[in-house]
Amino acid sequence: MTDVVVINKLVIIGVGLIGGSFALALRKADLVTHVTGVGRSQANMERARDLGAIDEIARDLPSALRDAEVVFLAVPVRQTGEIMAQISPYLGLDTIVTDAGSTKQNVVEAARTHLAEHLRNFVPGHPVAGAELSGAGAANPNLFRDKNLVLTPIQETSVGALKRVTQLWQACGAQVSQMSAKRHDEILAAVSHLPHVLSFALMHYVSSGNGLEADDRLLTDDMIRPSELLRFAGSGFRDFTRIAGSSPEMWRDICLGNREVLSRQIDAYQGELAALREMLVRGDGDALESIFANAREARRQWLKETP
Repeated sequence: MTDVVVINKLVIIGVGLIGGSFALALRKADLVTHVTGVGRSQANMERARDLGAIDEIARDLPSALRDAEVVFLAVPVRQTGEIMAQISPYLGLDTIVTDAGSTKQNVVEAARTHLAEHLRNFVPGHPVAGAELSGAGAANPNLFRDKNLVLTPIQETSVGALKRVTQLWQACGAQVSQMSAKRHDEILAAVSHLPHVLSFALMHYVSSGNGLEADDRLLTDDMIRPSELLRFAGSGFRDFTRIAGSSPEMWRDICLGNREVLSRQIDAYQGELAALREMLVRGDGDALESIFANAREARRQWLKETP
């Protein structure tokens, strides 16, 4: 990708897992000269600087955004509107603004409210990559390699801004695709947001003792405690609840930002569970096996087609 223009000054607002990894990936590709970091935690920012993700910690927004060519918003989606309002007065005419929010319709709405004069240079995006760890210390230059990156450009987004952001993500190793913000939110509600809700819910359910029979809870000496349940939890439970180690703040904001679509997905999933429960009540082993076999085959095909 020899035609990719090097960023002379990149500003990352929110230098955690995603923001730090973006900076490190662009450094690895030799596509950024100077990175300024903006964040709430001084300790985290110093960690990012020590790791080489950023060159300097911003003193204030006006100085941070001066001469910025690209601004990357890697903050919890609920903060996006507030951050956009804060940076808008200091953006240059040609400064590109892009983001990493896991929901897009609310981000686009916030941009229309707070970045009205800069919409031609606004490119909404979402790297479908991450880990249960957070903070600058978790940043990884290879985090986005062979992962999906969805851009949801709006009508006002210029061809030039879209092309540049696309090239930057491709240089990070991501597989870039485009779709509308609405379609993005519908798809991600099913394959990302719902699984996180289920993982958090199961971990909370078991750890709080809700998985115990009522009679067991009345016992004293022989009572089964949540700690005992978890002591016997195996790799399946560990794998299923891995993403429950993710940032509660971030996932609170994602769920609220996409609550209408996610609520419908939860309702549909409850219907699936109700059907499975009915099979158990009937003792219908054939129906259960058919569901399990179909699910296993669907997963096998998915893994076969996924890099």
